[in-house]
Amino acid sequence: MKLGYQTNTWGGVVGHPGGVTSIKDSFYLANGSTEEALKDIADAGYQGFEIFDGNLMQYASNQTAFRELMESNRLELIGVYSGANFIYESILEEELIKIENVSKLAVEFGARHLVVGGGAVRSNGILDSDFRLLGEGLNKVIEIADKYNLIASYHPHLGSMVETPEQVEKLLPYTEINFCPDTAHIEAGGGDPVEFMRKYKQRIKYVHFKDFHSGEFVPLGKGSQQFSEMVELLKEMDYQDWITVELDSYSNPKEGAMISRDYLKSHLHLG
Repeated sequence: MKLGYQTNTWGGVVGHPGGVTSIKDSFYLANGSTEEALKDIADAGYQGFEIFDGNLMQYASNQTAFRELMESNRLELIGVYSGANFIYESILEEELIKIENVSKLAVEFGARHLVVGGGAVRSNGILDSDFRLLGEGLNKVIEIADKYNLIASYHPHLGSMVETPEQVEKLLPYTEINFCPDTAHIEAGGGDPVEFMRKYKQRIKYVHFKDFHSGEFVPLGKGSQQFSEMVELLKEMDYQDWITVELDSYSNPKEGAMISRDYLKSHLHLG
């Protein structure tokens, strides 16, 4: 198992303002320096990184600079995180074109994983039919990922229509997509991360580790997550892929990355 880190801690989770009026520009965006993020991630001892689609697309017209940035820090691009509403049929084609453009660029830099979140919550609440629409959209994401030799995974996420264990179960009949468990989001949504990973182990090709304490996301080891049990389960599964640490925000992003890296090494004996 190799260890990576998400760049979103540097600047926090925002979005591209162009997405307000243009679906094709509705990217996730960390409002910080990717250059600083990669240097800090490398200094903290990680081998790879995951990046938001919006931050990756900033390098679409200057791919050489991004390659040099990766090479100078000796980091691999693990994957890219994107997302969409998925349930509004009139805009789905535009959302999928966006995801395909992101996937095509990610492959240029050696990415292995495509992670998507989403499934919009309507102003009048979630309809039962929305799970079918989300599932159908995610199946199209699988087709895009297969085209570019990426592994597609869905990330249950707070604020989307798939937060709780019950909502995951409602989605299951409509899609074959893998799950990327974000361990803290699963706990915050009322689930048990260890049980989630055990139940859906056949669908887990990629994992996000994040800790959770008193309603806040915190560095690994500062919350209540049972990471040792998760690691043992991953070993039982013969999981050989990346574990990516994610922390949406932290006052000192490099320090947060180092706290989690020290925990992985000293308590879980990883890396």
